[in-house]
Amino acid sequence: MIPPIANNFVAGETPEAALAHVEELNGQGIGAILNLLGEHYDERSDADADADAYVALVEALAERDLDGCVSVKPSQIGLGVSDAAFEENLARIVEGASGTDATPSTERSPGADDDCFVWIDMEDHDTTDVTLDAFERHAVETDGNVGVCVQANLKRTPEDLDRLASLPGKVRLVKGAYDEPAGVAHREKSRVDEAYRECLSFMFESFDDGVAVGSHDPAMIDCARELHEEHGTPYEVQMLMGVREEAQVDLAADGVEVNQYVPYGSKWFQYFSRRVRERKENALFALRAVLG
Repeated sequence: MIPPIANNFVAGETPEAALAHVEELNGQGIGAILNLLGEHYDERSDADADADAYVALVEALAERDLDGCVSVKPSQIGLGVSDAAFEENLARIVEGASGTDATPSTERSPGADDDCFVWIDMEDHDTTDVTLDAFERHAVETDGNVGVCVQANLKRTPEDLDRLASLPGKVRLVKGAYDEPAGVAHREKSRVDEAYRECLSFMFESFDDGVAVGSHDPAMIDCARELHEEHGTPYEVQMLMGVREEAQVDLAADGVEVNQYVPYGSKWFQYFSRRVRERKENALFALRAVLG
């Protein structure tokens, strides 16, 4: 059973609990990005099982006509086993999401109206190339019904964005939470913030299918709003469950497309511990949740 402090960050241990949370979010005008917790599998059976769970999840979202999609980690669905295992399981999930009866908004999913959108999360820098290659294949095959995450702290990201700008699909920009070496990543917070702004500016100028702003930072969200007013590029804001939820509601009420990243599953302890370790502000959010 998930204790109250962690329950603010994780929707539950079962798909049913996660889907119930999506219904609540939809009632507030917020979409959901569901993620079954799990990563770094080295057994094919574990990767296959989670891929099966995602296929069932996109079907459940469609059956309930919910405003939600899924986000998968490469190391969760086979990358730690082999590139082939990752590709086979990703293909199964993307195929399962295609042709469902889900009805996401056209801004949220540039692909066909009856498809459930699939995000591919980005992990550490060693997996960037294989992840972007997989995104490119499936984005083209599905006419943009797949999205990928890129991290502003990586020094290579501007070059990656230049490559991605011509592809269908959507790109989520985050600051980056992995402890990457200085040779490949900006380490100073001020430089990461600067890189995030630079990447946002390029995306609003160059991306036709819109921009996914993955940030809780009010300054970055304000920057995105200003860039939207300047360029007219559609955008959405993506935030984690349990972090600045009042701001999520306020943004949605103000007409901004908001999607909450919703983790669930039995591996909640590892996720919750990492969220608190990664950033001091997350610990403060957790403390406030306990104290009310």
